[in-house]
Amino acid sequence: MTAPAPDAFVLGVDSGGSGLRVALGVMDGEYPALTSVCAEPVRTGAAGIDAAHLLEQLLPAVGELLDRAGPGRVVAAAIGAAGMATLGGQLRERLPSALAQALGVRRVALAADAVTAYAGALGQRPGAVVAGGTGMIALGTDLATWRRADGWGHLLGDSGGGAWIGRAGLDAAMRAHDGRRGGSAALLARAEAAFGPPTGLPGLLYPRTDRPALLASFAPEVGACAADDAVAARILREAAAHIAEAAAAVCPASAGPRSGALEVALTGGLFRMGEPLLGPLHKELAQQLPRARVVPAAGDPLHGALEIARALAAPEAGLRLPPHPTLLFVPGAT
Repeated sequence: MTAPAPDAFVLGVDSGGSGLRVALGVMDGEYPALTSVCAEPVRTGAAGIDAAHLLEQLLPAVGELLDRAGPGRVVAAAIGAAGMATLGGQLRERLPSALAQALGVRRVALAADAVTAYAGALGQRPGAVVAGGTGMIALGTDLATWRRADGWGHLLGDSGGGAWIGRAGLDAAMRAHDGRRGGSAALLARAEAAFGPPTGLPGLLYPRTDRPALLASFAPEVGACAADDAVAARILREAAAHIAEAAAAVCPASAGPRSGALEVALTGGLFRMGEPLLGPLHKELAQQLPRARVVPAAGDPLHGALEIARALAAPEAGLRLPPHPTLLFVPGAT
């Protein structure tokens, strides 16, 4: 569906492990955005996220969307990328000038994917967002500063995320195989069905560069066992406690005991597990954040990138989410 051609467009980009998603929308959001998907993930090397590789995919996709949309120009762009906070130096150095040269766009924001997830879920309101998938990160803001918890990867954190749940489930499976305490025969059967003989699992898992994704692929099996298996249920209760702890850690300081309800949104594929995880998670949130109100995420990170771009393009309203040197880099912002 092609929207009526406006005078100006905004560009939103979501770059992650599954590829690059691009959206071209009108400034007021009245019409559905036009979208394009580049299936190849942007490369990451010794210098961080490869800016040239991102541009090689992004610029042709934007050109095709502009052809579909009709006459108009891009007035603002927001690029959200996994790893932006720690690996985005090359993007911050090169993308603003490259986009200005190629598209004539002068208002640009470069955001961590957790920030675009936040903007997609809550817009520009204060609160907290937990983004759960293979990993897990929590982000909160009072619109003056950002607070972050976890998102440190499967070796250092991501506690309660998909890889964490999957690893705990496989640990329980191997315990059952060995006859050690804490084992689960149900999870062992699921692991054998998914991966073959348990003695072959180390050779399958350890050489893989995508170990977190492989571990996370077992998380739904833990969820499927939780109703009838005490070990699986315990794993999900522990995951819920970790997730709620991260949410509590990033709550704006203004959300104290005398303040009003704090909005907390859950976003990401992890929470599609449903009741086996959401049941204990809502209990944990009620205990750790008694004034929190869990709200549905309004949109996903691509939607959030568009929202940030629209805010950049609207001087009368403006970007209320706080700029940050690595989480939300806006050239020229103080």
